[in-house]
Amino acid sequence: MTGTLEPLWPAPTATDPVDAVVTVPGSKSATNRALILAALADQPGYVRRPLRSRDSLLMAEGLRALGVGIEDTLNSSSGVSGGGDAWHVFPSQGAFPGKYSLAGPLGGTARVDVGNAGTVMRFLPPVAALVDGEVQFDGDPRSYERPLGGVIGALRALGARIEDEGRGALPLTVYGTGGLVGGTVTVDASSSSQFVSALLLSGPRFQQGVEVRHSGDPVPSLPHIRMTVEMLRAAGAQVDAPEDGGEPDVWRVTPGALLGRDVVVEPDLSNAAPFLAAALVTGGTVTVRDWPERTSQPGDQLRGLFTRMGGTCELTPDGLRFTGTGRVHGLDADLHDVGELTPVIAAVAALADSPSRLSGIAHLRMHETDRLKALADEFNALGGDVTETEDGLVIKPRPLHGGVFHTYEDHRLATAAAVIGLAVPGIQVENVATTAKTLPDFPGLWNAMLDSAPMSAKG
Repeated sequence: MTGTLEPLWPAPTATDPVDAVVTVPGSKSATNRALILAALADQPGYVRRPLRSRDSLLMAEGLRALGVGIEDTLNSSSGVSGGGDAWHVFPSQGAFPGKYSLAGPLGGTARVDVGNAGTVMRFLPPVAALVDGEVQFDGDPRSYERPLGGVIGALRALGARIEDEGRGALPLTVYGTGGLVGGTVTVDASSSSQFVSALLLSGPRFQQGVEVRHSGDPVPSLPHIRMTVEMLRAAGAQVDAPEDGGEPDVWRVTPGALLGRDVVVEPDLSNAAPFLAAALVTGGTVTVRDWPERTSQPGDQLRGLFTRMGGTCELTPDGLRFTGTGRVHGLDADLHDVGELTPVIAAVAALADSPSRLSGIAHLRMHETDRLKALADEFNALGGDVTETEDGLVIKPRPLHGGVFHTYEDHRLATAAAVIGLAVPGIQVENVATTAKTLPDFPGLWNAMLDSAPMSAKG
């Protein structure tokens, strides 16, 4: 996707408080983890109500390239729990004592397009090490700039052969030998928690399992590692983690079989952020259907963060009901564990009645774009007063005006721009289609919400 070829999208302005019921698609994080675990299982399994977006489709295609059977049952009339919207996953080869391998690519060479998906570029190389064959990884130009050295170095230390011409980044080739010894490895995961998750997800299929020891500054987005641990355990893996009283910054996975399961994916709570923000900004009410009572998703922290900014919420039988009061307050918050929420929170903060300071998010400079610089540049171009700090943003609300909001091929920049557009007429969003990375048909959902009618999305 290139922003230069997409027309500008006029972000709608809210004339009344919103009053809507929203169904957001499935969690990208859970969908892609579930696909990996199903691919490495002993028996076939289902991933139901998955997110069907660019990132998850790239994951499915990448696994197919490695010899995994994935059957799309979107239009089937399956009577199994979860309905017909599912991927039916057939592992290409079962486990046997001491070793696990995938059948591998037809013709001996596989080519995997990671796009600009962090989960695909980091989770699939460990799987590729289990393949008996050569696997070439490539992606969008931005993917070459995103940190991957932690995964590459760790896999080499565990016995894998990888050629990256010394870049520590894409493009690269994994020369799989049908298995991986595994064992103990130290990695600096301070730039991405996905380094840890990538090794843990395939760890049960390494001959010695894996012990991942983090060394460096604090790991960002720890809730995502907790999600990985919970999903591994649900698939039958034995995992020791720091939150269970274990050694800090050390995770261990015992080698063993994984269960083929019937998994129903939760709604993506991070993708609920712009819709809840709409209630806050307009003084309206939005109910997000099927919000889980208990979840490891970082997006669940929106309840507390947006309440601090002036809203109220309650879990009801229909989902999470969030109501704005018509006033938005500034926020002083460390978002280290929930960095993906930063763009929308920053947009709300730019419309608040007092300054905000968002910290602990230096790692956002290496996401789809340098999110801190992009947010500061785009808000300031609209008349805002946003200053970058070493690890975050200081936002002083000022009257904003219309203009083009550049998105830098970043889906979360586009949704942040839509939130600004609710209160500021004349916001033109560049390449809103980039939201398809994790949130298909975002413009349709957004317009339906403003029409104050219940809406849903085919995730």
